[in-house]
Amino acid sequence: MTSRERMVMALNHQEPERIPTDLGTTYVTGIHQIAYRNLLDYLGEGNRELLPILDPIQQLATPHQDILDRLGVDTTSFLLHGVAREPEDKWEDDHYTMFRDVWGIGWRMPKDGGLYHDMFSHPLEGMTLDEMKAYDWPDPLAGVDLEEMGKTAKYLYEESDKAVIIGGFGSGILEMFLWLQGFAQGYMNLLAEPKLSEWLVHKITELKREYIEAVIPVVGEYCQIFYYGDDLGHQENTAIRPEMFERLFKPRYKDNFDAVKRLAPHLKMFFHTCGCVYPLLGGLIESGVDILNPVQVSAGQMGDTARLKREFGDALSFWGAVDTQDVLPHGTPQQVKDETRRRIEDLAPGGGYVLDSVHNIQADVPPENIMAMYEARDEYGWY
Repeated sequence: MTSRERMVMALNHQEPERIPTDLGTTYVTGIHQIAYRNLLDYLGEGNRELLPILDPIQQLATPHQDILDRLGVDTTSFLLHGVAREPEDKWEDDHYTMFRDVWGIGWRMPKDGGLYHDMFSHPLEGMTLDEMKAYDWPDPLAGVDLEEMGKTAKYLYEESDKAVIIGGFGSGILEMFLWLQGFAQGYMNLLAEPKLSEWLVHKITELKREYIEAVIPVVGEYCQIFYYGDDLGHQENTAIRPEMFERLFKPRYKDNFDAVKRLAPHLKMFFHTCGCVYPLLGGLIESGVDILNPVQVSAGQMGDTARLKREFGDALSFWGAVDTQDVLPHGTPQQVKDETRRRIEDLAPGGGYVLDSVHNIQADVPPENIMAMYEARDEYGWY
């Protein structure tokens, strides 16, 4: 069975011969470059030159394809094949490296011991609705070569047996809403400035749909998964009230997901959201979500993966669930194996499960623990 066949079966809630696995093919299923370098050393490949960085914000490595094959990874994506990774508008001072992204958001990373770029400026902060309307909004298709994207998609489909993932434009709708204004102002505006909030959420949705409607007709036939996401949860509860989700955000997700399904009905909608989102899962399913990632098992009601499978497993596939917050960085290899086995036993029966860590593998995860996760898959991940 090929990797693509394995993934398609699992996402159609059927049991392939073993559960499929992902690593490194999205901005939320990757590995920090420090952890990756340590893994290379552990595997006896420490003399390898690292490939260009996958994501400058999170400092994610671009894994080598033969390493992914060695780990039994079943996915690939455009991120691993020719996507520009280095921002153009970048500078530095004595303390930070900095850049500004296409939305105008400023990011910086400490030169001394920095692991990530964090936001430090928000272009819409303090703006009125009229000023936002006059803002120089990014063109979702600027720098996008649709013909080249089509060739890359065809190449990935024909020259590999992996499941192919395609992503959208920008981060999530709520995330962009908050990042553009700053978190304090963004959250206040959700309540205090409903007209401004409605307009801004709609604007972000339109830009994301514009990208979908241009790209999916070119690449959709070669892909199996559309990657989307929005962090809707905190550690113990949702980041927004369920009624606000239903009114303001759910219709916008449906707008974007309907556009994808209209153009490529076979694509499975992958939705990333951190935190406790148990109260929102029914609404996400109604909006068109097929796959929930990462299943942050350390957050609120998300830890009972048997319950999640029982209540939502007919509609949702689960992608992730091996705890990155505590077990992977701080546990023993045996504890990692036990954690991985538990999630497999809870989520894999009947298909609908893709093995992965909860979010990216961070810099402090020992390589022994990374390998323990894959060893547990090889022991317990067969049907």
